Amino acid sequence: MAQIKEAKVPDIGDFTDVPVIELLVAVGDKVVKDQGLATLESDKATMEVPAPFAGTVRELKIKVGDRIGEGAVVAMIEVAEAGSDDGKAASAAAPAPDQAAAPAKAPAPPPAAAADALPPAPARAASPAAATAPAPSAGTPASPPVAFGADAVAPGKVPHASPAVRAFARELGVDLGQVAGSARAGRITREDVQAFVKQALAGAGARSGGGSGGGLDLLPWPKVDFAKYGPVRSEPLSRIKKISGANLARNWAMIPHVTQFDEADITLMEAFRKELAGEHKDVKITPLVFLIKAVVAALKAFPRFNASLDASGENLVLKDYFHIGIAVDTPDGLVVPVLRDCDGKGLVELSRELAAISAKARDRKLGPGDMAGGCFSISSLGGIGGTAFTPIINAPEVAILGVSRSSTRPVWDGTAFEPRLMLPLALSYDHRVIDGADAARFTSFLARTLGDLRRLLL
Repeated sequence: MAQIKEAKVPDIGDFTDVPVIELLVAVGDKVVKDQGLATLESDKATMEVPAPFAGTVRELKIKVGDRIGEGAVVAMIEVAEAGSDDGKAASAAAPAPDQAAAPAKAPAPPPAAAADALPPAPARAASPAAATAPAPSAGTPASPPVAFGADAVAPGKVPHASPAVRAFARELGVDLGQVAGSARAGRITREDVQAFVKQALAGAGARSGGGSGGGLDLLPWPKVDFAKYGPVRSEPLSRIKKISGANLARNWAMIPHVTQFDEADITLMEAFRKELAGEHKDVKITPLVFLIKAVVAALKAFPRFNASLDASGENLVLKDYFHIGIAVDTPDGLVVPVLRDCDGKGLVELSRELAAISAKARDRKLGPGDMAGGCFSISSLGGIGGTAFTPIINAPEVAILGVSRSSTRPVWDGTAFEPRLMLPLALSYDHRVIDGADAARFTSFLARTLGDLRRLLL
């Protein structure tokens, strides 16, 4: 006799109250183990709730727009006994015979990602459970957002907030000791942190002595009835754009940006790239992987660029690993997945990883772990156009490289003009950490390396 079981949300880390953005099955559908039932979206990461066993969906307990967390019942699934028609159908639909034959069990929870390792926009938390393998951990533990002393941990003085809210506040530079909690027992919610930041940006609510940067004493945002001047339409921003916008505004306001411009002669590099592409037709080899290798060489030569300020702003954390974030344009907005340990990978391997993670980003399958732990970011607009731009630093990194479209121009070689393929580079850097002279040396080193790839062997 068939048995109806509950399909629940597995361990998704510190995420709670996560919105349901898509239902992937309907009542009556037959599903196999680990097939996606619904899609949840948290910050800039989406996650699928997998079916813990094969069977037939008899009831859906959620709808689009609901907000759920770990343990919530997503669907009621009728699990057929072995040998029944439904059981045979589910077994035939399974991707591998051994999966259908194995006893149904819930997927193992993925390793938690470090809460403080955020790329551009999302607040970090644990890596979501998905139908695929779990994302890797971000690495180092977070620094506390405030001075850590006896008073800070005394009973009654520790702000009451979840780890996810603490990570979110740390990313925004907010001292939770100054935020009033609105939830039961004074617990601080994400909305409380957002309200505090909005007050600070409006110059109306930041209390003195705080770690959030204080109120900026800005004029209020102009209120305009646009419909008075002509027809208008309203289109809500995607969740990714909302989160990215808040992070970019914070980074631009709190980091003293300076941008250093330079050019690289990539004539020989492009010739080698085309030759390499002819030898490896199974993978697309783009100029971006050459940039990654050149950036890693520059980070080794100039370690201050491979660093981050700690939470106090008084110490520089120098990193001995080389994880490079790559800005990917998606229909929902910009995301920055991270390629790890780029110093130990060749051009072909990096090309395969870049293609895979870019596709994952466009399919909205990135988890927080995929965007955590970056050391340095590259934003390439060369495939679109433009001559130069000033990229915004992806905190807590201290620099970002912007790349525009290359063009063939006459370049004087000392005796005559020669046609050379020139690539515009734009390095934005945190002036609290990096001086202009070092930025100029960094871009010059980068240009020389791209101009003569033999330097990567040094």
